[in-house]
Amino acid sequence: MKRAGQKVVAGTEAPGTSQPSKKQKTSLYGSGFGESDPCTSMDWGSLPHHVILRVFQFLTLVDRARASSVCRRWNEVFHIPDLWRRFEFELSQPATSYLKSTHPDLIQQIIKRHADHLQYVSFKVDSSTESAEAACDILSQLVNCSIKTLGLISTAKPSFMNVSKAHFASALTVVFVNSKSLSSIKIDDTPLDDPSLKVLVANNSDTLKLLKMSSCPHVSPAGILCVADQCHGLKELALNYYILSDELLLALSSEKHVDLEHLRIDVVSENPGQVQFHTIKKQSWDALVKHSPKVNIVMYFFLYEDEFDAFFREETPVTHLYFGRAVSKAMLGRIGMNCPRLIELVVCANGLQPLDDELIQIAERCKNLTAMGLGECEVTCRGFIEFVKMCGGRLTQLSIMEEVLIPDNDYSLDRLHLEVSKHLGRMWFPDMMPTW
Repeated sequence: MKRAGQKVVAGTEAPGTSQPSKKQKTSLYGSGFGESDPCTSMDWGSLPHHVILRVFQFLTLVDRARASSVCRRWNEVFHIPDLWRRFEFELSQPATSYLKSTHPDLIQQIIKRHADHLQYVSFKVDSSTESAEAACDILSQLVNCSIKTLGLISTAKPSFMNVSKAHFASALTVVFVNSKSLSSIKIDDTPLDDPSLKVLVANNSDTLKLLKMSSCPHVSPAGILCVADQCHGLKELALNYYILSDELLLALSSEKHVDLEHLRIDVVSENPGQVQFHTIKKQSWDALVKHSPKVNIVMYFFLYEDEFDAFFREETPVTHLYFGRAVSKAMLGRIGMNCPRLIELVVCANGLQPLDDELIQIAERCKNLTAMGLGECEVTCRGFIEFVKMCGGRLTQLSIMEEVLIPDNDYSLDRLHLEVSKHLGRMWFPDMMPTW
């Protein structure tokens, strides 16, 4: 790329020869080298600041640094504070990385000049301990920051979990203490602990609105309860089921709290067959919904069939259910009986037993159901049409593999799609299994 002010000239004219004006340039496909490219005569340094800033916002740190050497004007834009309000640090080891690693010297330059401008920050690291250690080192240097959003993302496991717990906690504490205005935090697969959460609460209780945690084994129910007790503006919360408790739901239901909008719960089997899941009381769920009547309660299940005993034996106000492993007919029957607020249901697999009765019960009792997805399951065409007929046009999303549907004496697959389309009020076809 040419520096500002430099223009490419295709050739020279003999003295006295009239030169064509700029408006008389040859066509885009002219024969002269350089004549075909209108950018060869562009003065890149004359672009408005806001245009250059927009270009920089799409570049990685390495490419931003390269672009800053185009000219003095571009270098000025490189250091505009607005460019560094939102930034993602990519940290990886060259031998194993799927990412383009950010050069350490450039990171040091950004921290030195723009730490107090960084507001929306995330760290994306690969599976190496070195990358996670580097992320902790950067966190420790953000002493003048005013971060509002913080994300710690491991692109492959393990990563942050291999870092010293003390090192990680001390680095995170620097951000929690110095930011004072954190509103959104996403921390997955990290050694975050209860004392760190207490520091977070002590310094950001008035501003925290979103907290997402997953696979943080050093956080106890008492730690998250401390957040719920003090952060009265909390609107979104994501956590593992082992942290969920009756006390937590009651704390989120107190008069001091704003209405909770989203509660996401990951129910994961860490030690198959060795963990017995606790049960949340109906009164606790009822208190939450009474306080926050529009709350979305999302549950992701990755359990084996013999681990579901604690769930949905009483009415549960869940709105979105996703089953990543096989789930039994009995479990789906309990969902139909005890999940009246259900909006979306996705079943990855079932034991290949027809689910006609269970689906019909879900359609009959779950009046808010608008989305359904079935993977490796079986449903007769007659049963499926009855389910769709009962739900009607409120089913805005219906994703069913063709292999799920069993033809019967009344309906073939060809007739089925016409019947389903009629009841949905739009054209519908079952999903096809890819051939590759």
